[in-house]
Amino acid sequence: MKVGILGGGQLARMLVHAGIPLGLEFLVVDPAADACAAGLGEFVQADYSDSAALRQLGRCDRVTCDFENVPAAALAELSDHVPVRPAASALAAAQDRLTEKRRFRELGLDTVDFEAVDSRPDLAAAIERIGYPAVLKTRRMGYDGKGQALLHDAEDLELAWQQLGEYPLILEQWIGFDFECAATVVRAEDGQMRFWPLSRTWHRAGILRLAAPAPVDETLQRRAEVLAGSLAECLDYVGSLTLELFAAGDRLLANEFAPRVHNSAHWTIEGATCSQFENHLRAVCGWPLGDTRRAGVSAMVNFIGSMPDRDAWLSIPGAHLHDYRKAARSDRKVGHATLVADDSAGLRSLLEKIPPGRDARAFEELDLALG
Repeated sequence: MKVGILGGGQLARMLVHAGIPLGLEFLVVDPAADACAAGLGEFVQADYSDSAALRQLGRCDRVTCDFENVPAAALAELSDHVPVRPAASALAAAQDRLTEKRRFRELGLDTVDFEAVDSRPDLAAAIERIGYPAVLKTRRMGYDGKGQALLHDAEDLELAWQQLGEYPLILEQWIGFDFECAATVVRAEDGQMRFWPLSRTWHRAGILRLAAPAPVDETLQRRAEVLAGSLAECLDYVGSLTLELFAAGDRLLANEFAPRVHNSAHWTIEGATCSQFENHLRAVCGWPLGDTRRAGVSAMVNFIGSMPDRDAWLSIPGAHLHDYRKAARSDRKVGHATLVADDSAGLRSLLEKIPPGRDARAFEELDLALG
């Protein structure tokens, strides 16, 4: 079976790595000549809407994406010729933050307060209702902290408007939260769903630095599964999906979702019986889903900007290094490592061996979460 992937970044790279042992072949399409997955199989450098590239994808057995902002129209055109999983409508639902938040509300998911902002008077009215602090975001294309600004006062508001005012925007209430987490679900064509343990996540400057399936209250796990599952059902979703959440007191607030494999669940490659990548492909291909239980106790560390000293990381027992083969650049995710141990005490000992430069606060909070 041949799977086409629109988008050739690190997620496509890891999908290919997961699919080769299953006997799958791949065709990857990406506008960049140096895309991460370019050297792992058949590769076409082309725009996502390129008609020739779409014709080639249409000859695959299945098509999926590693990037949610692929034009929905291109996916809809492809779906006339080949099963596209997840469907174009599912990706479109995540491409506009306002549409996304409204869908959460329609499904009964709790969210922060928000308002659409299409003009400077809209912004003034929105901040009057929501108040400070608040976060102003572009409705489309923002990720890893891009296209957003935290507003503490009127001075921040004016600067943010100068930077972002040319785009359709959404103003969101900023709240203090106990921690961030992410629920990842895989859903098959027949509606069967499986959930991985909830990932605790730590961000700095809007970029994920650390993720781990740290112990959480069983009730919280079940609540998160209900929320992610209801979203997957509503979208008639096929594949792996991640719902990012804020835990604040007794509230679990939906922040955003990714209709694809997601950074917060990279630990599943070595830390779960079946990874999000393999299960995504199983679902896309119509195959039985794999076991999502943990395999040991793990944590995933992102490498931002540049890869670290390879020898230092490879000398840590239980460390699994992933180099995305991306050029070094400020604030760019260029790789990650997953640490896997038999138990919490073993993971703590591995965390102590990590070279200097880690996000100390995040690791301290992970240490506390391990109990």
